[in-house]
Amino acid sequence: MAFAALLACAGCGGRAGPHPLRVAAAADLSFAMEPISREFRRAHSEIDLQVVYGSSGNFYSQMRNRAPFDLFLSADMEYPRRLADEGFALRDSLFAYAVGRIVVWVPAQSPLDVARLQAGTLEADSVRHVAIANPQHAPYGRAAEAAMRTLGVYDRVAPRLVLGENVAQALQFVQSGAAEAGIVALSLALAPPVRGQGRYWEVPLDAYPKLEQGGAILTRAKGSNAAREFRSFLLGDDGRRILKEYGFSLTGN
Repeated sequence: MAFAALLACAGCGGRAGPHPLRVAAAADLSFAMEPISREFRRAHSEIDLQVVYGSSGNFYSQMRNRAPFDLFLSADMEYPRRLADEGFALRDSLFAYAVGRIVVWVPAQSPLDVARLQAGTLEADSVRHVAIANPQHAPYGRAAEAAMRTLGVYDRVAPRLVLGENVAQALQFVQSGAAEAGIVALSLALAPPVRGQGRYWEVPLDAYPKLEQGGAILTRAKGSNAAREFRSFLLGDDGRRILKEYGFSLTGN
Protein backbone atom coordinates (compact mmCIF):
# COMPACT_ATOMS: atom_id res chain seq x y z
CA MET A 1 0.00 0.00 0.00
CA ALA A 2 2.82 2.39 0.86
CA PHE A 3 4.54 1.55 -2.45
CA ALA A 4 1.31 2.28 -4.36
CA ALA A 5 0.84 5.55 -2.48
CA LEU A 6 4.33 6.63 -3.41
CA LEU A 7 3.75 5.89 -7.09
CA ALA A 8 0.46 7.79 -6.97
CA CYS A 9 2.17 10.75 -5.34
CA ALA A 10 4.83 10.75 -8.04
CA GLY A 11 2.10 11.16 -10.64
CA CYS A 12 0.18 13.92 -8.89
CA GLY A 13 0.44 17.59 -9.67
CA GLY A 14 2.22 18.62 -6.46
CA ARG A 15 5.33 20.74 -6.12
CA ALA A 16 8.16 19.30 -8.20
CA GLY A 17 11.59 20.15 -6.85
CA PRO A 18 14.80 19.61 -8.76
CA HIS A 19 16.00 17.06 -6.17
CA PRO A 20 13.25 14.59 -5.23
CA LEU A 21 13.73 12.75 -1.94
CA ARG A 22 11.50 9.76 -1.22
CA VAL A 23 11.51 8.66 2.43
CA ALA A 24 9.99 5.45 3.83
CA ALA A 25 9.29 6.11 7.52
CA ALA A 26 8.10 3.81 10.29
CA ALA A 27 4.49 4.45 11.34
CA ASP A 28 5.48 5.62 14.83
CA LEU A 29 7.01 8.70 13.15
CA SER A 30 3.79 9.74 11.42
CA PHE A 31 3.16 12.71 13.73
CA ALA A 32 6.73 13.68 14.64
CA MET A 33 7.72 13.80 10.98
CA GLU A 34 5.17 16.52 10.23
CA PRO A 35 7.10 19.31 12.02
CA ILE A 36 10.43 17.77 11.02
CA SER A 37 9.40 17.78 7.36
CA ARG A 38 8.01 21.29 7.62
CA GLU A 39 11.24 22.70 9.05
CA PHE A 40 13.38 20.74 6.61
CA ARG A 41 11.42 22.05 3.63
CA ARG A 42 11.80 25.58 4.97
CA ALA A 43 15.58 25.16 5.13
CA HIS A 44 15.85 23.18 1.86
CA SER A 45 13.31 24.47 -0.61
CA GLU A 46 15.38 22.95 -3.41
CA ILE A 47 14.47 19.41 -2.24
CA ASP A 48 11.10 17.83 -3.02
CA LEU A 49 10.52 15.77 0.14
CA GLN A 50 7.95 12.95 -0.07
CA VAL A 51 7.31 10.78 3.02
CA VAL A 52 5.36 7.51 3.13
CA TYR A 53 4.53 5.74 6.43
CA GLY A 54 4.13 2.06 7.14
CA SER A 55 5.49 -1.07 8.79
CA SER A 56 9.27 -1.31 8.86
CA GLY A 57 9.16 -4.99 7.88
CA ASN A 58 6.90 -4.33 4.92
CA PHE A 59 9.17 -1.51 3.77
CA TYR A 60 12.13 -3.86 4.06
CA SER A 61 10.42 -6.33 1.71
CA GLN A 62 9.50 -3.59 -0.74
CA MET A 63 13.06 -2.26 -0.83
CA ARG A 64 14.41 -5.72 -1.57
CA ASN A 65 12.08 -5.60 -4.56
CA ARG A 66 13.54 -2.28 -5.71
CA ALA A 67 10.80 0.05 -4.41
CA PRO A 68 11.77 3.64 -5.39
CA PHE A 69 12.80 4.97 -1.97
CA ASP A 70 15.94 6.97 -1.24
CA LEU A 71 16.00 6.92 2.56
CA PHE A 72 14.64 4.43 5.08
CA LEU A 73 13.70 5.38 8.66
CA SER A 74 12.99 2.13 10.47
CA ALA A 75 11.57 1.45 13.92
CA ASP A 76 14.63 -0.71 14.59
CA MET A 77 18.23 -1.09 13.43
CA GLU A 78 17.82 -4.66 12.19
CA TYR A 79 16.05 -3.91 8.91
CA PRO A 80 18.47 -1.17 7.77
CA ARG A 81 21.42 -3.43 8.64
CA ARG A 82 19.91 -6.28 6.63
CA LEU A 83 19.47 -4.01 3.63
CA ALA A 84 23.11 -2.96 3.90
CA ASP A 85 24.26 -6.58 4.22
CA GLU A 86 22.24 -7.48 1.12
CA GLY A 87 23.51 -4.57 -0.95
CA PHE A 88 20.29 -2.54 -1.02
CA ALA A 89 21.57 0.21 1.33
CA LEU A 90 24.88 1.98 1.71
CA ARG A 91 26.73 0.53 4.68
CA ASP A 92 28.48 3.80 5.51
CA SER A 93 25.10 5.54 5.69
CA LEU A 94 23.66 3.50 8.58
CA PHE A 95 22.65 5.62 11.55
CA ALA A 96 20.64 5.48 14.78
CA TYR A 97 18.34 8.42 15.41
CA ALA A 98 16.24 7.64 18.49
CA VAL A 99 15.03 5.09 21.02
CA GLY A 100 11.30 4.42 20.99
CA ARG A 101 9.02 3.66 23.93
CA ILE A 102 5.70 1.87 24.29
CA VAL A 103 2.63 2.60 26.40
CA VAL A 104 -0.64 0.94 27.33
CA TRP A 105 -3.26 3.30 25.89
CA VAL A 106 -7.03 3.57 26.53
CA PRO A 107 -9.56 6.14 25.27
CA ALA A 108 -10.28 9.13 27.49
CA GLN A 109 -13.84 7.93 28.11
CA SER A 110 -12.72 4.47 29.25
CA PRO A 111 -13.59 3.61 32.88
CA LEU A 112 -10.28 1.75 33.18
CA ASP A 113 -7.76 3.37 35.53
CA VAL A 114 -4.70 2.63 33.41
CA ALA A 115 -2.35 4.50 35.77
CA ARG A 116 -3.38 2.21 38.64
CA LEU A 117 -3.89 -1.05 36.76
CA GLN A 118 -0.79 -0.65 34.58
CA ALA A 119 -0.24 -3.90 32.64
CA GLY A 120 -3.29 -5.31 34.40
CA THR A 121 -5.40 -3.02 32.21
CA LEU A 122 -4.95 -5.51 29.37
CA GLU A 123 -6.57 -8.37 31.28
CA ALA A 124 -9.45 -6.43 32.84
CA ASP A 125 -12.86 -8.11 32.43
CA SER A 126 -14.19 -5.26 30.30
CA VAL A 127 -11.33 -5.55 27.81
CA ARG A 128 -12.30 -7.93 25.03
CA HIS A 129 -9.73 -6.79 22.46
CA VAL A 130 -6.17 -5.51 22.83
CA ALA A 131 -4.56 -3.89 19.80
CA ILE A 132 -0.87 -4.18 19.00
CA ALA A 133 1.15 -3.94 15.79
CA ASN A 134 1.77 -7.25 14.03
CA PRO A 135 4.94 -8.72 15.56
CA GLN A 136 5.71 -10.52 12.31
CA HIS A 137 6.87 -7.32 10.61
CA ALA A 138 6.50 -4.43 13.08
CA PRO A 139 9.22 -3.78 15.71
CA TYR A 140 6.65 -2.11 17.98
CA GLY A 141 4.56 -5.26 17.84
CA ARG A 142 7.54 -7.36 18.88
CA ALA A 143 8.24 -4.95 21.73
CA ALA A 144 4.60 -5.16 22.88
CA GLU A 145 4.66 -8.95 22.86
CA ALA A 146 7.96 -9.06 24.75
CA ALA A 147 6.66 -6.62 27.35
CA MET A 148 3.52 -8.66 27.97
CA ARG A 149 5.63 -11.77 28.48
CA THR A 150 7.99 -9.97 30.86
CA LEU A 151 5.08 -8.51 32.83
CA GLY A 152 3.38 -11.90 33.09
CA VAL A 153 0.13 -11.11 31.25
CA TYR A 154 0.76 -12.53 27.78
CA ASP A 155 -0.94 -15.93 28.19
CA ARG A 156 -4.17 -14.34 29.40
CA VAL A 157 -4.11 -11.47 26.90
CA ALA A 158 -3.07 -13.45 23.80
CA PRO A 159 -6.64 -14.60 22.92
CA ARG A 160 -7.75 -10.95 22.95
CA LEU A 161 -5.09 -9.61 20.60
CA VAL A 162 -6.01 -7.83 17.38
CA LEU A 163 -3.09 -7.04 15.10
CA GLY A 164 -2.64 -3.81 13.21
CA GLU A 165 -0.59 -3.60 10.04
CA ASN A 166 1.60 -1.13 11.94
CA VAL A 167 1.59 0.66 15.30
CA ALA A 168 -0.42 3.59 13.94
CA GLN A 169 -3.19 1.22 12.87
CA ALA A 170 -3.11 -0.43 16.30
CA LEU A 171 -3.84 2.98 17.80
CA GLN A 172 -6.65 3.51 15.29
CA PHE A 173 -8.26 0.25 16.42
CA VAL A 174 -8.52 1.60 19.97
CA GLN A 175 -9.64 5.05 18.83
CA SER A 176 -12.43 3.54 16.75
CA GLY A 177 -13.67 1.22 19.51
CA ALA A 178 -12.54 -1.96 17.74
CA ALA A 179 -10.34 -2.58 20.81
CA GLU A 180 -10.72 -1.38 24.39
CA ALA A 181 -6.96 -1.00 24.97
CA GLY A 182 -3.73 -1.19 23.06
CA ILE A 183 0.03 -1.09 23.30
CA VAL A 184 1.25 1.72 21.07
CA ALA A 185 4.18 4.06 20.58
CA LEU A 186 4.63 6.86 23.11
CA SER A 187 5.30 9.17 20.15
CA LEU A 188 1.73 8.61 18.94
CA ALA A 189 0.18 9.04 22.40
CA LEU A 190 1.96 12.41 22.79
CA ALA A 191 1.01 13.75 19.37
CA PRO A 192 -1.26 16.85 19.58
CA PRO A 193 -4.15 15.22 17.64
CA VAL A 194 -4.11 12.21 20.01
CA ARG A 195 -3.02 13.65 23.35
CA GLY A 196 -6.49 14.63 24.55
CA GLN A 197 -8.16 11.48 23.24
CA GLY A 198 -6.74 9.00 25.72
CA ARG A 199 -4.74 8.09 28.80
CA TYR A 200 -1.70 5.88 29.04
CA TRP A 201 0.77 4.06 31.26
CA GLU A 202 4.36 3.96 30.08
CA VAL A 203 5.73 0.43 30.00
CA PRO A 204 9.07 0.20 31.87
CA LEU A 205 12.03 0.19 29.49
CA ASP A 206 13.45 -2.97 31.06
CA ALA A 207 10.31 -4.92 30.11
CA TYR A 208 11.20 -5.15 26.41
CA PRO A 209 14.30 -5.09 24.20
CA LYS A 210 15.65 -1.64 23.47
CA LEU A 211 13.77 -0.07 20.55
CA GLU A 212 16.75 1.58 18.92
CA GLN A 213 15.47 3.15 15.74
CA GLY A 214 17.74 3.62 12.77
CA GLY A 215 17.94 4.35 9.12
CA ALA A 216 19.97 4.05 5.97
CA ILE A 217 20.36 5.62 2.55
CA LEU A 218 19.34 3.24 -0.18
CA THR A 219 21.84 2.21 -2.85
CA ARG A 220 19.70 3.78 -5.56
CA ALA A 221 20.32 7.19 -3.93
CA LYS A 222 24.12 6.86 -4.07
CA GLY A 223 25.62 10.17 -5.08
CA SER A 224 22.50 12.12 -4.11
CA ASN A 225 23.04 14.86 -1.56
CA ALA A 226 19.33 15.16 -0.71
CA ALA A 227 19.21 12.01 1.45
CA ARG A 228 22.37 13.01 3.31
CA GLU A 229 20.98 16.51 3.87
CA PHE A 230 17.86 15.05 5.47
CA ARG A 231 19.86 12.63 7.60
CA SER A 232 22.00 15.52 8.85
CA PHE A 233 18.89 17.57 9.62
CA LEU A 234 17.23 14.72 11.53
CA LEU A 235 20.36 14.16 13.62
CA GLY A 236 20.94 17.88 14.13
CA ASP A 237 19.62 20.16 16.85
CA ASP A 238 16.24 20.84 15.21
CA GLY A 239 15.47 17.22 14.40
CA ARG A 240 16.53 15.97 17.82
CA ARG A 241 14.50 18.66 19.56
CA ILE A 242 11.33 17.56 17.78
CA LEU A 243 11.99 13.86 18.38
CA LYS A 244 12.41 14.58 22.08
CA GLU A 245 9.11 16.49 22.16
CA TYR A 246 7.40 13.34 20.86
CA GLY A 247 8.80 11.13 23.59
CA PHE A 248 11.80 9.62 21.84
CA SER A 249 14.98 9.12 23.82
CA LEU A 250 17.94 10.43 21.88
CA THR A 251 20.92 8.36 20.85
CA GLY A 252 24.53 9.44 21.00
CA ASN A 253 24.64 9.91 17.23
